[in-house]
Amino acid sequence: MSSHQHLPFTTTIEVRDTCLCLHLQRAARAVARRFDAALRPLGLTNGQFSLLMSLNREDPPTIGSVSALLAMDRTTLTANLKPLERRGLVKVTIDDADKRTRRVTLTPPGRVLLVAAVPVWKRTHAAIEELLLRSDREELRADLRALS
Repeated sequence: MSSHQHLPFTTTIEVRDTCLCLHLQRAARAVARRFDAALRPLGLTNGQFSLLMSLNREDPPTIGSVSALLAMDRTTLTANLKPLERRGLVKVTIDDADKRTRRVTLTPPGRVLLVAAVPVWKRTHAAIEELLLRSDREELRADLRALS
């Protein structure tokens, strides 16, 4: 590639104004910051809340099923579980039927914290939805699911 090539500034403006990736990243960061601030008094981040919520099931899920639900690779999920495990909020165990499989359980203290966090999530979520004045919220959720 020649060092004499030039990308017009108008292209930069076009990308800035139309790039779905950029706008989704910016919106995701802004929403995450709001949830982080709201959940901070409980000692949780938005990611930890989502992770704990994904464990609220009858049967302990596998690491693989949680990573698929959260669209997170297993290594990242394992790293995110460690602080929750140290706090006694989750427990990672070996599956009885398949020793290669790990299952994650929400502990009683984890359940208590999750119960306390849900009203905070509901209030924050409602406040964020109020900012979507021009959007059909269900349509937006469907569109976001289609992208994921």
